[in-house]
Amino acid sequence: MTHTELLAELIRFDTTSRYSNLKLIEWVRGYLAGMGLGCRLTYNDDKSKANLFARIGKPELPLIVLSGHTDVVPVDGQEWSFPPFELTDNSDGRLYGRGSADMKGFIACVLARVPLFVQLAQEDKLKQGVGIALSYDEEVGCVGVGRLIDDLLEAGESIAGCLIGEPTSMRPVIAHKGIAHYRCRVKGRAAHSSLTPRGVNAIEYAAKLITHIRKLADAEAAFGAQQPLYDVPFTTMQTGLIQGGVACNIVPADCEFMFECRWLPGDDPQRLVASVSDYADTLLAEMRAIAPEADIAIEPCVYSPAFESDPDSDIRRYVASLCGCEGGAGVAYATEAGLFSQAGMPCVVLGPGAIEQAHRPDEYIEIAQLRACYDWLGELACKLIK
Repeated sequence: MTHTELLAELIRFDTTSRYSNLKLIEWVRGYLAGMGLGCRLTYNDDKSKANLFARIGKPELPLIVLSGHTDVVPVDGQEWSFPPFELTDNSDGRLYGRGSADMKGFIACVLARVPLFVQLAQEDKLKQGVGIALSYDEEVGCVGVGRLIDDLLEAGESIAGCLIGEPTSMRPVIAHKGIAHYRCRVKGRAAHSSLTPRGVNAIEYAAKLITHIRKLADAEAAFGAQQPLYDVPFTTMQTGLIQGGVACNIVPADCEFMFECRWLPGDDPQRLVASVSDYADTLLAEMRAIAPEADIAIEPCVYSPAFESDPDSDIRRYVASLCGCEGGAGVAYATEAGLFSQAGMPCVVLGPGAIEQAHRPDEYIEIAQLRACYDWLGELACKLIK
C-alpha cells in the first residue's frame, strides 16, 4: 500500500482520545503481521486502549525507534468542509482529515516504509534495527506512552534513538518546553446574596488565585530566563478552564479552575506552583475565619517533562546529515520526546505537516510533505545499512 492509501485507512478510525484506539491498533498489527512482524501491546487499566511496539532486525541490534501517537483531538463544535474521518483529496495539493497532520501522516509514511526495512533485515544489512512505536492518549497529556517506555525498559531493548514524528514541516525540533496542568478546587460557603458577608464566595477567591497566576506569568515574561531558541522564549502560565456558581443571587460555595505551566528545559515549575499554593494558604486562613469548612485543593493532572536533544546521539547525527543542518528549533508545545528522553532514549522531533494545521477544522497535510517524509525515511534506511 502507498503512504496515501495507508493514511486513508488510518483516518477512517475515529481515535478521538475519549474513544478506544484498539480497532486501529489491531489493523496495524494485522498489517505488520502480513510482513512477518510480531507486535507487543501494552494496555491501559481497562484494556480499552493500547500501545503497540514492533521490532525489525536482529534482537541484539540497537534500535532507531519511529514513534507516533494514534489519538486525535475532537471535532466537536468545529465547522468542517469535508468529512473529518475520511481522507479527502481536494485537488489543491492537500489531503484533508482529522489527524492527517497530527500525526497519522507520519505513521502512514512509516508503515509504507516497513517493506524496505524488513527487506534490509532479511538480507542482514542492518547495523541498527528499527522500532515502530504507536501510543495512545498523547493529546490528553502523554498518558499512554509511559507504559510503552516501561515495556521497552523491562524487555531490555537497546534504544539508539527515537524519532518523534510530530508535524514540524520536516524541520528538526531539538528542544521543547515541559507542560503541566493543575486543577484547583475552591470550597466556600453558600448564602443568599442579600446576606453576602455571611458567605464565602468561592468564585471571588478563585479569581484572586487566578490573578496571582497571571502576575507570576507576567513576571516570567518580564524578568524570567529567556532562551532565544524558542518561539515563546520564556516560561509561561495561564488559566484555561473555570466553572462555578448556581445563580446570580446565591453566594457561590464552589468554584473549580484549571491552570497550566509550560517551562523551559532546566527550569523548575514547582517553584511557580509552590507560589500558588502558598498564596492559597493565605487566602484559606481568611476564608476559614468566616467558614471553617472552607478549603482550597490543588491537584496535579498532567505532567510531561521538557526536552533537549543529545547532540552526540545517533539520531541527532542522522537527522543532521539528512536535513543538512547541525541544530534545530525549540518549540513551546510538548511531545512524547520529553518522556522518552527522561528514560535515557535520545530523541529528535521531526515529521510531515505543519503544527499550525493541528487541532483545527479542515485539518490537512500537504501531499508534498508526505512525499518528503516518505523519501526521508528511505534515506534513513540507507544510513542504517552496514
